[in-house]
Amino acid sequence: MDENNTSSLMKLTLYDRIFKPQTVTLANGHSVQRRRSRAPLIVLFLVVIIWLSLKTTGFDLHTVITKFRKMVDLLEKIFQPDWTFFPKVISPLIDTIKMSILGTVIGCVLALPVAILSSSNINKSVPVVWLIRFILGLIRTLPTLIIALVCALIFSLGTFSGTIAIAIFTFGIVAKMLFESIETIDMGPFEAMEALGANKFQAFWSACVPQILPVYLSHCLYCFEMNVRASAILGYVGAGGLGITINERIGWRDYNSLGTVLLSLFVVVVFIDFFSEYLRKKLS
Repeated sequence: MDENNTSSLMKLTLYDRIFKPQTVTLANGHSVQRRRSRAPLIVLFLVVIIWLSLKTTGFDLHTVITKFRKMVDLLEKIFQPDWTFFPKVISPLIDTIKMSILGTVIGCVLALPVAILSSSNINKSVPVVWLIRFILGLIRTLPTLIIALVCALIFSLGTFSGTIAIAIFTFGIVAKMLFESIETIDMGPFEAMEALGANKFQAFWSACVPQILPVYLSHCLYCFEMNVRASAILGYVGAGGLGITINERIGWRDYNSLGTVLLSLFVVVVFIDFFSEYLRKKLS
């Protein structure tokens, strides 16, 4: 296409591209069929969706503006923590960390063999692969709070229910991410080991585990970070940990003590984030 043709195309205004016929005649006499822009339809669709969402949720910008001062007052109280309450935070905070560690370990250990069985390049049984993936998908659709609520009904209230809930959640996430990683590894060494007479377990342990181990450990650390945050609110459904204290302080409108709880949790989460990031860099 020469310069005259290019200049003819560039002269089309936005109005021409949207509303006028899309056939453009070039200087050499040829015609070019230009696709009609879909931007107006997309914008109209977004406007309708946003309007319906505002109507459905009852969103009121005026209420947000008028209540903004109350939110500022609440944040001021939270950021003026009552440190005399800190001794009462230590025990539930430790429970939260213990729940996160134990639940993460249990979930990650159980996820490893399941991830291997759900990898199509290792397990050639298509029905088994799809059955396991369906179960994993089912587990991942359940929020941690729902899992914790069911566990609290089954195993009674306390940190044990929270630990089981975290383990189930971790199991679903790690197994999903791990089998996707396994399916991207180099299968050459695995096939060579099988050709030399090794069984599937020996071949996988020698040829595949060194490839997936750093990724597996990175997934475990990532889930541990998420679980520390999640376990802090499991107390709302009776699963123990720091959530019980948070719910209690909110119920009593004791926002200064609530600030102590939240800031303590913030310090722990930030420390864990930096530590796990350091470990992931070492693994990569």
